[in-house]
Amino acid sequence: MMASRLIVCLDVRGGRVVKGVNFQGLRDLGDPVAMASHYEREGADEIVFLDISASNEERATLLDTVRATAERLFVPLTVGGGIRTAADVAAALRAGADKVSFNTAAVERPQVISEAAARFGAQCVLVSIDAARGDGASWRVFTRGGHRPTGLDAIEWATQAVERGAGELLVTSIDRDGVRGGYDLELTRAIAGAVRVPVIASGGAGSAAHVVAAFAEGGASAALVAGILHDGLATVADLKRAMVEAGIPTRRTW
Repeated sequence: MMASRLIVCLDVRGGRVVKGVNFQGLRDLGDPVAMASHYEREGADEIVFLDISASNEERATLLDTVRATAERLFVPLTVGGGIRTAADVAAALRAGADKVSFNTAAVERPQVISEAAARFGAQCVLVSIDAARGDGASWRVFTRGGHRPTGLDAIEWATQAVERGAGELLVTSIDRDGVRGGYDLELTRAIAGAVRVPVIASGGAGSAAHVVAAFAEGGASAALVAGILHDGLATVADLKRAMVEAGIPTRRTW
């Protein structure tokens, strides 16, 4: 049985790790290279590096920071933000990324998913979906760092992204992001049930119980955490111990 993964996210803006609430009110937390190395030592299964302002500012991702981060890591590194073309994917992979995340570019030109998957393999292509609850039991997709509504249904877009070649989905609840009230388990479960690729739950982790619920109730293959680690409210080992105690297959790193 495949181990469930605990992934640490570093949201980066201007070369610094930041964190906010509902994608707003960003706080400076530190150097991404040092923080990535720290979380690997703590036992993180993967690191996700998201240049959260690149798409909104219409610039390329910060490859020098990617390169410096990748040189120190042995766990997989996913890079996102400002990735628009297969050539951008190639540049990120050359800089040391193991996977590349599309968000805004995939919504605006969906064929880029197929182009990247055909050239580099679906295992390198992650599609990140930022979604907020709409009317009833539906969620709508946002792009440009959560600033631009698209009108797309999140579940329909997830299905299309996988059909086009995405090997993994990162599903972030904008409503829950930074609030620490728990993941949107309905959203996670709905998308995990609609696709046959791994789904990463993101947005809202405030405790070890929330992480456990992402797997046990949300059907996620991985849980992404950020703020509770950055602010010292928990450690990677704390979260993984809770996963083991709940009977979730986990890579022991302590």
